[in-house]
Amino acid sequence: MSNDPLLQPYKLKHLTIKNRIMTTAHEPAYPEDGLPKERYRAYHEERAKAGVGMTMTAGSAIVSRDSPPSFNNILAYKDEVVPWVRRLTDACHEHGAAVMIQLTHLGWRTGWNKGDWLPSVSSTQNNEPAHRAFPKKLEDWDIQRIIRDYADAAERMHAGGMDGIELEAYGHLMDGFWSSYTNTLEGDYNGSLENRLRFCLEVLAAIRERVGSEFIIGIRYTADEADKDGITAEDGLEIAKMLRDSGMVDFLNVIRGRIHTDAALTGVIPIQGMTSAPHLDFAGEVRRLTGMPTFHAAKIADVATARHAVANGLLDMVGMTRAHMADPHIVKKIVEGREDDIRPCVGATYCLDRIYQGGEALCIHNAATGRELTMPHEVLPTTVSKKVVIVGAGPAGLEAARVAAERGHSVVVFEAAADAGGQIRLAALSDRRRDMIGIVDWRMTQCAARDVEFRFNTWAEAADVLAEQPDVVIMATGGLPDTDVLEAGNDLVVSSWDIIAGDVKPAETVLVYDDAGDHAALQAAEVAAAAGGAVEVMTPDRSFSPEVMGMNLVPYVRNLQQKDATLTVTRRLMGVTREGNQLKAEIGTDYSDHRSYKMYDQVVVNHGTLPMDDLYFELKSQSSNLGEVDYDALIAGQAQTIKSNADGAFQLFRIGDAVSARNTHAAIYDALRLMKDI
Repeated sequence: MSNDPLLQPYKLKHLTIKNRIMTTAHEPAYPEDGLPKERYRAYHEERAKAGVGMTMTAGSAIVSRDSPPSFNNILAYKDEVVPWVRRLTDACHEHGAAVMIQLTHLGWRTGWNKGDWLPSVSSTQNNEPAHRAFPKKLEDWDIQRIIRDYADAAERMHAGGMDGIELEAYGHLMDGFWSSYTNTLEGDYNGSLENRLRFCLEVLAAIRERVGSEFIIGIRYTADEADKDGITAEDGLEIAKMLRDSGMVDFLNVIRGRIHTDAALTGVIPIQGMTSAPHLDFAGEVRRLTGMPTFHAAKIADVATARHAVANGLLDMVGMTRAHMADPHIVKKIVEGREDDIRPCVGATYCLDRIYQGGEALCIHNAATGRELTMPHEVLPTTVSKKVVIVGAGPAGLEAARVAAERGHSVVVFEAAADAGGQIRLAALSDRRRDMIGIVDWRMTQCAARDVEFRFNTWAEAADVLAEQPDVVIMATGGLPDTDVLEAGNDLVVSSWDIIAGDVKPAETVLVYDDAGDHAALQAAEVAAAAGGAVEVMTPDRSFSPEVMGMNLVPYVRNLQQKDATLTVTRRLMGVTREGNQLKAEIGTDYSDHRSYKMYDQVVVNHGTLPMDDLYFELKSQSSNLGEVDYDALIAGQAQTIKSNADGAFQLFRIGDAVSARNTHAAIYDALRLMKDI
């Protein structure tokens, strides 16, 4: 038996959870037809197989038809959900993991123009800013109907073999009753705290009547909305005591804050550059004052913090949810004494931002997450060792090197710079984004452990590559900024990279023209604004920086709004001319023939990158596949076997931005799905 606090079993009612690490409820948006089918099962089973004590599925499963899914949620109101829940539960139980599911009615946190096109409902007619729909204020028959829906859904989860359920009460319908901010009802469901908890207690009673007293029921609830008009910490503690005293709640999962706007959401789920574990002590206080089994998750990304939470009695179960998206094998690595091998969560929150834009959850630097049916978290060794030469040590090149080395190949990496990292190293120059360097550092450590040979400060030429007598050549040379986008004056502008890297000093008045929509424009704007300049970020799009996405946009906006900075949409930079010591910008729009002119000291262009592909094309004719990729084989997870040049001595591929300007995840995914079969 280990003495590690994290590896101690925990008894929750009749259920023994084998350790103190859990993944809290989250919706990766993997359901098909609203059901947790094979992809969903494989995602949770991977974590169970690697030793997680409990996996909480869904975030959240929907109990009513007038709560259409905002994030491709599981539809718990469907009877056909039961066999799929059973398969998921059985698969996780087989590996010794406890399994629960979170149930909810979204209330105001959804829309009306999806699903069955029923009006959304809430305890208020005010709209949630994030989803904008104006809900119908609940009538008495709505309340009774939804209570029955909760009970029906809980009964389905019980039939599906779940160890328990968790009710969601932060930002959704249930806590809408609790908060004076979102409860404008009259009568028995408003006023005193007892009245405001009436709906919740009636839901609990209806569920208990269906599933009995032994089935585990918890609530993930906001114990403090951190808002002058909302639930206070005192209210939250009183709510906790009332739930405890009801005898119907077996655990509390503590949240602090509100999620009704992007800015508020980052307070609940902090992103990179924000304080780690900001609400841990608060959750510990709830546990101390109530004596209730207490769970919590909020940027607990490292094992040391998780261990502290349990060892010091702050939590009974510690949630490491995004951390398990980065590395589902955390518990296995702790058990095996390999904590240094844990792939770090860098807080990029690419996972959540994609969900909030209607996509699926993907980890910025673990391309196997969510792709467990086709991509490996642990690369299998090959029986035939090859010589692999990789040109470029950015994220694509490093992932290619890591995977090739794990396969058992002999790997040499050429890199023109003095250090690995490519564009990641640029991103990490921002103090707020410095954790991004973890993407590089982890791979360098993995490569060092497998004797990958790096040749830094080396501009590889064809002769250098051929001298290695390679079997496989991977071009991961990335790209360089493309600023040749104007009708006139391209020679007068600088790139966003120039500003971020410090190669060009920001001027007094700066235009950052961005039609790529990624981090680089806003990062350059922050550098210029921090230098004391007046900055305008301009985009031809109807919204700025769409590739940055909602949660990551928050700190940029907060920062820039405190400086002399302006955000301008639907304006296209047409050209730049010099007038004296300044630059005259000709500004147009895609919506009309309108033209205007404005003077700046400096114009910065962010227009993505152009591939650095000269070496690729120089080597192409000497390769056995002439650089061709069999896309059908790539997608199917099969080896590349094209041999269109009988005289070719090596296979040649290019990945990442050496192909086209994309992002970090795309570069890493390129490398993983190609190299796992080399």
